[in-house]
Amino acid sequence: MSGQTWTPAPKKSAIPLHPMTFGMILGRSFSALRHNPKVLFGFAVAVQFGITAIVVVVIALVAGFSAARIASVPAGSPDQGPIIAGTVALSIVLGVVLTLASVAFTSIVQGLVAADVSYAALGRKAPLRSLWSRVRPAFWRLFGYALLQGLAVLLWMLAIGGAAIAIMAGSDFSTSSIGLAVGLVVLLAVASIPLVVWLSTKLLVVPAALVLEKATLGSALVRSWRLIRGRFWPALGVMFLIGAIMGLAAQVVSVPGSILSGVIGGVMAPTGSTDESEVIGFLALTILPQILVLAVQAITLVVQGTGATLIYLDSRMRYEGLDQTLIRFVERSAHGASDAELEDPYAIDPARAVSKTPPPKQQPTVYAGYAPGGSAGQPYPGQPYPGQPYAGQPYAGQPYAGQPYAGQPYPGQAPLPPYAAPSQPPAAPAPPAASSSDDWAAPGGAG
Repeated sequence: MSGQTWTPAPKKSAIPLHPMTFGMILGRSFSALRHNPKVLFGFAVAVQFGITAIVVVVIALVAGFSAARIASVPAGSPDQGPIIAGTVALSIVLGVVLTLASVAFTSIVQGLVAADVSYAALGRKAPLRSLWSRVRPAFWRLFGYALLQGLAVLLWMLAIGGAAIAIMAGSDFSTSSIGLAVGLVVLLAVASIPLVVWLSTKLLVVPAALVLEKATLGSALVRSWRLIRGRFWPALGVMFLIGAIMGLAAQVVSVPGSILSGVIGGVMAPTGSTDESEVIGFLALTILPQILVLAVQAITLVVQGTGATLIYLDSRMRYEGLDQTLIRFVERSAHGASDAELEDPYAIDPARAVSKTPPPKQQPTVYAGYAPGGSAGQPYPGQPYPGQPYAGQPYAGQPYAGQPYAGQPYPGQAPLPPYAAPSQPPAAPAPPAASSSDDWAAPGGAG
């Protein structure tokens, strides 16, 4: 018995380990959600509901407290102005805090999705603890990138609003200046759409680079810019279709629910009702569609993150040979190598990483003397390739001198005599004798 041991074939991964087509990336963006639904879908929906519930409760408490405090002050009191100013400041602080919480949630989900897809490409299903251990070192960079995006949008909106206010103030807020300012705002808003789409697509894989490559924010921006180069339109198409499909799903969920709640509420209590059961039923009909919309939004965030990570993997497979690295990692892991013995498959190889120079386009190799379609080869431009005719030369046969072959006799048989070349060529065979009447007739002859 040999010393070799049987090793099972590597488990098929949920992500193809080869460059993917447009349809494959789009399909896997939705199907990959089934790979680890408890972690991705469950976590995203739970956190989404938690943040929404906190936002609603905090806003209700602050609004109720502010209204009661303002109502307690008589009109014309000197304390009314400071109370109103404090209420406005509290609302602004509350809005900033809630925005930061939403940004943190988005950053965490993006990081978890990128980590889960990286494990899925290796044929593994990681628990939430393992995913978070991979995301935790990059959390603040993810958070900073999300804040940077929000800050850029805010500055652009302030610039547009400032330009509009300047135009109106220059004309003492006349009717014509107000119309001109509104037109300018609309024009700049529409003109900024292509810019936003272009930048968001070029920087699409920044979260994946931050988590999987442990890159700094600046390096991740550069990496995304280079990896998307040459894959811009497929990336834009995938993300546009994902957004359109999930937006349509959100409308399908929200619009019928809103109509149903309005119709049933009007039938149950057309002039309002103080019955607790009717009020609770009306609130349930109003809140239920919103809960479904929140679930769809959580799924949308997961699917978009999956699509962005798949585009990242596809670009690295095409430009840096990541598919070969992943295949080698899976095979070595299947043969018993531990994670400590294996290197990080997503680490950047400086010799193969894309640089600022665009990768060369692959051209079909044309060999001399060959042309596509099987036609005769044509000479290259500038290089004469004249045919060299061979002069007719008779091919005289060269006799092969006989060589003796000493045979090895079998036991019980006499040795064979050595082979000798015949001195004369063999005689031509004699013609066949005439057939007799008893012989079969030739094919096709008379019977």
